[in-house]
Amino acid sequence: MGATRAVQRWCGLFCLCVLVGVTSPFATEAQGSWKWTDGGTEPGTFMFGFRAGFSVLTQELRANTDTDVGSVVNLQGMYSLNKWLLAGLTLEWERRAVDFERPSGAFGHLDTVSVIPTVELRPTRYGPIAPYVSMGFGVNVNSFGEDVVTRVSPSNTFAWRLAWGGDYFVTSKIALNTEMAYKRNDGHVTIDGRRSGDWNASSFNFLFGIRALF
Repeated sequence: MGATRAVQRWCGLFCLCVLVGVTSPFATEAQGSWKWTDGGTEPGTFMFGFRAGFSVLTQELRANTDTDVGSVVNLQGMYSLNKWLLAGLTLEWERRAVDFERPSGAFGHLDTVSVIPTVELRPTRYGPIAPYVSMGFGVNVNSFGEDVVTRVSPSNTFAWRLAWGGDYFVTSKIALNTEMAYKRNDGHVTIDGRRSGDWNASSFNFLFGIRALF
């Protein structure tokens, strides 16, 4: 329920920002004429982003477990190599509650911190709207907080992140952002000293936030 309320707050805030951005007189400069142009960024500039949203697993984490919709926070710093390609670093944190299915009860919560060098392709722009795709490879640092006496230690894993989304520039330098991403997080877990390969925290993340050019 806490994650659901957080998602609702973020979605409401994002919709409010979109409404303000579309109706604001400061958006006029960014919008200009609604036409297609080549490239979606400015060469030699930095782009910093802050996004938050919700995360769902692509499958069951482990046999006899049930996971809530998780929360996700994403920080990103990118540099425009030219008008269509950026490179930089993505930092992402996820948390989700994990319960037993049978017998029903709390198991604990899973935290994942991902450090992922990223490239982003922005081939075109339509007025203030700049669509993009991005991909990165890095590491997932996983930890587990138990609500039971069982000791759980998930492995750190290889991270592969594939994302697609779009920016809506409310000014020439500030953009509202929405993004959907798949992130691979498949490894093993050690439970009370016994290792098991039955542990997969790969997820789909849905993000809303802002980005700024400098």
